[in-house]
Amino acid sequence: GAEEPSMEAEAKELLLGCGGEGGSPAAGRSPEGEERRDPPPASVSNGSDAESEKEVVELKVIWNKNKYDVKFCLDSTGAELKQKIHTLTGLPPAMQKVMFKGLLPEEKTLREIKVTNGAKIMVVGSTINDVLAVNTPKEAAQQEVKAEENKKEPLCRQKQHRKVLDKGKPDDVMPSVKGVQERLPTVPLSGMYNKSGGKVRLTFKLEQDQLWIGTKERTEKLPMGSIKNVVSEPIEGHEDYHMMAFQLGPTEASYYWVYWVPTQYVDAIKDTVLGKWQYF
Repeated sequence: GAEEPSMEAEAKELLLGCGGEGGSPAAGRSPEGEERRDPPPASVSNGSDAESEKEVVELKVIWNKNKYDVKFCLDSTGAELKQKIHTLTGLPPAMQKVMFKGLLPEEKTLREIKVTNGAKIMVVGSTINDVLAVNTPKEAAQQEVKAEENKKEPLCRQKQHRKVLDKGKPDDVMPSVKGVQERLPTVPLSGMYNKSGGKVRLTFKLEQDQLWIGTKERTEKLPMGSIKNVVSEPIEGHEDYHMMAFQLGPTEASYYWVYWVPTQYVDAIKDTVLGKWQYF
């Protein structure tokens, strides 16, 4: 008295039991009519593709004079290779420029761009620490240089200057006035020493735009424009006098040193030689 199974029920039974030979409705049941358990479904495979997923290629990654030997899946993308490079170098992917026959495309696999065993992968880029080091604020760098200069030994303590300063203040040096700035006198500044310990005088020929440096032997006539800089420093123990250098060339050897310059004339000398003229 049981009802005949409908066509829809028969179709459903065929679908659930597909994979048996012949696809008959009886497939999927034991001979005794008991329901049997199907084995777990196998992973879908394209045959040769399953093998290629495991295929690796040996690469030589070169970055910042460092070389890394890497084994990498041939079907991984350029973006995945960048992640691998990040683990090797610490270089973030966004800061990497990866080169293989041109710029490496992130979306393509190594197989697609025909990467082969032994291929060289060039990487260009800087780590965040490198970037921060390069972009150190200019003011901070200047402060570091200034701090280093402050650590240097004062000029008047250096050996090359001590041999002149240890002679003491010349008897005929012009008197100094501490804490005052004066115009250059109309007469030469005299009674000072040069680096040889000989007497020297400075004459400022403003109408000719020249500085005359005179010694017992000769007088050198220097155009103001040939003097690149003027350096001065108070003499320890005699701060009302300075030691001063006129820079005549690119190196320290070109400095012409004068000792025991009265302090009230120091600023006027600098401004005159460097063309500021604010005292005249």
